This record gives sequence, structure tokens and C-alpha cells, in this order.
Amino acid sequence: MNTTLYQQIQQFYDASSGLWEEVWGEHMHHGFYGVDGTQKKERRQAQIDLIEEILHWADVKTATNILDVGCGIGGSSLYLAEKFHARTTGITLSPVQAARATERAQEMLLHLKSKFLVANAQAMPFADNTFDLVWSLESGEHMPDKTQFLQECYRVLKPGGTLIMATWCHRATDDAPLTADEQKHLQDIYRVYCLPYVISLPEYEAIAHQLPLKNIRTADWSVAVAPFWNVVIDSAITPSAIFGLLRSGWNTIQGALALGLMSRGYERGLIKFGLVCGNK
Repeated sequence: MNTTLYQQIQQFYDASSGLWEEVWGEHMHHGFYGVDGTQKKERRQAQIDLIEEILHWADVKTATNILDVGCGIGGSSLYLAEKFHARTTGITLSPVQAARATERAQEMLLHLKSKFLVANAQAMPFADNTFDLVWSLESGEHMPDKTQFLQECYRVLKPGGTLIMATWCHRATDDAPLTADEQKHLQDIYRVYCLPYVISLPEYEAIAHQLPLKNIRTADWSVAVAPFWNVVIDSAITPSAIFGLLRSGWNTIQGALALGLMSRGYERGLIKFGLVCGNK
């Protein structure tokens, strides 16, 4: 991974993760608001529902050794550890996130089964065929080489194991290439959230076939998750959130001010929430 990008991602999450937890809780990902995006629910419940809906969609009923790639402060890792009584390993570029996830595991009495490491997802420190579930919830967008990232996920997956990835995408370009205005919109998002670039869901599916995963399935859940950004925007306009932003520094403030970029990206059909799953 490019050293400068690595540092940018690390610094962004080192600075912003404490605020996110303080204001929005332990889950640093979208919520699920029903297939048509109209269900009204509390934001944290929507985020838990997203995890459950993804597991249901991928037909994952059990797991014993789970890797969470881009684990944040352990939201998904610890939820999955508890749900499946499984061993979980989370990796992140942020030492602050890894330390906080470790603390949370201890608080939840899951520290004997859960561990969190600072590691590069494109060069993971694990042996081949280690995990029966590799889970990547909104981390693929940060990867500068999408193919290498998925090859690493595939490498550490046990034969018969399941790979699940949910990630930010842009619209498919089969019918029309991205316009200059769409490209500018994406560049603005990339700059604020430390992303190298995103690709379309069909491009991810093509990579999955190259690995080669079996039983490949894809889905576009953009409509189901799009309301999340307006919920976050509404909840950010509180004295505690504003004070936390001021404490967290300019990069975090920029990220908060850019929440509308994601909301508008969904509205115009440019930003997509793509899912891929398959077996080794």
C-alpha cells in the first residue's frame, strides 16, 4: 500500500474514531432501512440490522474463526464473536482503533477469543487457509489495489470458507462512462475520506471470478442503506458532536462537512453500496 495513503488513512481514523464512538457508537458503517429504504429505526439498530441482513443474504449460519478486514473499533468483530461463539481477528491501519477494540473486547469479556492487530490488508500477516469467514464491511474502498486486496482475502480463507465484502462503489459504466461532473463528485469524496478510488460492482464481480471464488453472488443495496447519511447528518448537529469535531481536528471536520457528498451521491445514482460473497 502506498505509504502516503497508508499514513493518511491511519491519521484520519486515529483522529476521528474517538468522536465516532462518543457520538454514534461502536459501528462505523451504514445501517439497513429495509429493502426499499423506508423503515424508520434507531441508527444503531439499523447498523446491527445491516450485519444480520448481510449474514442472512450470504447464508452464513455458523463460523468458528473469523477475520474482520478493516475492523474499526471492533463493532462487527465483537458482534460476530458473540453471535457465533467464534474466535475473531480484526485488522486495521489505525493503532488507536486497534487499542480501543482490544479494550472493548476486555470490557465485553471476549478478550480470550478476540484480538486486534495493526496490519495492511494487502499483505496480511496470516498463513494461507486460516479463516472460515473473511468479513470486509466498508473497507474495500480504501484499498489502492482492489485485486490484490481480494487475492489476500482469498489466500487466508479456508477451502469451503466464505468471503463477504460490502463496499462503496460507483455506478456501473456499461451503458455510459462517468461524466466529468460525476468524476469531480467522486474526487471530492476520495479527498475527504482518504480513498484512492472506487470501482463498480460488476468490476468487483469480475475480480471474484478471477480468484476464483465459487458460488459468487452480488447485490446492490444502495436504496436500503442510503438514508443512513441523512440520519448521521441530523445527529451531528448537537452541541456534543460539534464540540467533539472541534477537538478532533481539521480532517475530521472536513469529513463531517462532506457527509452531504455521500447523501447526494446516492440521490443521483452515482454512489452504490455493493455486496459480493462466495466460497473457496
